[in-house]
Amino acid sequence: MVYENYRACLRRLQAPFDKYEHWRKVAKVLKLSKSACQRLEWIIFYETKGRGNVKATSRHFLISRKTLYKWFNLFDSNNLRTLEDRDRAPKNTRKKEITPQEESRIVSLRKQYLAWGKLKLQRLYQNIYQEKISSWKIQYTIQKYKLYPNPVKNEKLKKKRKRNQAKKRITELKKQPFPGFLIALDVITIYWNGLKRYILTAIDTVSKIPFARMYTTKSSRSAADFLKRLFYLLDGSFLNALHDNDSVFHKEFIQACQKLGISQYWSRPRTPTDNPVNENFNGTLKREFLRIGNFHPNPVLFNKELTEWLIIYIFIRPHQALGYDTPWQFYQKIAKVLPMSPSRAES
Repeated sequence: MVYENYRACLRRLQAPFDKYEHWRKVAKVLKLSKSACQRLEWIIFYETKGRGNVKATSRHFLISRKTLYKWFNLFDSNNLRTLEDRDRAPKNTRKKEITPQEESRIVSLRKQYLAWGKLKLQRLYQNIYQEKISSWKIQYTIQKYKLYPNPVKNEKLKKKRKRNQAKKRITELKKQPFPGFLIALDVITIYWNGLKRYILTAIDTVSKIPFARMYTTKSSRSAADFLKRLFYLLDGSFLNALHDNDSVFHKEFIQACQKLGISQYWSRPRTPTDNPVNENFNGTLKREFLRIGNFHPNPVLFNKELTEWLIIYIFIRPHQALGYDTPWQFYQKIAKVLPMSPSRAES
């Protein structure tokens, strides 16, 4: 047995050295990227099957000759990392062309006239020093040295603007005409004998199937709980959530959306027309349920009565916008997979 192993080892030692297999093993040890390993195969093919023919190699791998020449010239057999992607960031970036003298003058003027805007300071600079200066240099200096009348307020404003930029507005969403694509949410605040109660409402914008529940606190935790109940009720068959900028739709609500894979869309400030379906449902809930004496400050008792009303709304009440079908009848006409069942609506 030892003799056979010795013979096999001796054969391997006597076999001609295969540099191409050696390159592949080194690439594996170095953990080269997929693109670098692909470039290595270009070079191996070029030197073996391609027989030094650039045209044949480029045709085989569907790459341009220019690309092949580029990596062949960069390739170093002693350093396979030369096949990795290069940093594509520009080496020479644009520098801010503002001199120390200009900066010093702007700081002095800004401190003297702290409430003036950059365009006023631009004209003042020109009048005093008889030199033109661009407004962006003034803005850059103000931001660099934080020369604001109220720095604390300015920081809060910057954070608010950053949050608003991250929000996806409903105007960006291309709506699709099928149930579950977009669920609209809102909050109704109830004032009763010195108490406050909050009814979270949601409605499918296509089928008009709604859900509502009352809470004693107006918090993102309550909204997250409401979202999870709604997600269960609809068997997780909705994709996007629309709501306004109310505080309940932040923090834990955002975390719940991310966990459930629901995309959030925000209505524009002071624009109720961005959420008309839910606004209409809230009006119906007030007229046909709250104003006829169905309110109770106890959430358990109230939510029980509210559930019964929701069942009537979904399965019995004709809906004008649906051609006087009930939401459930309309849903059955257009959906193949039922998003909810009567047993769940009662729970």
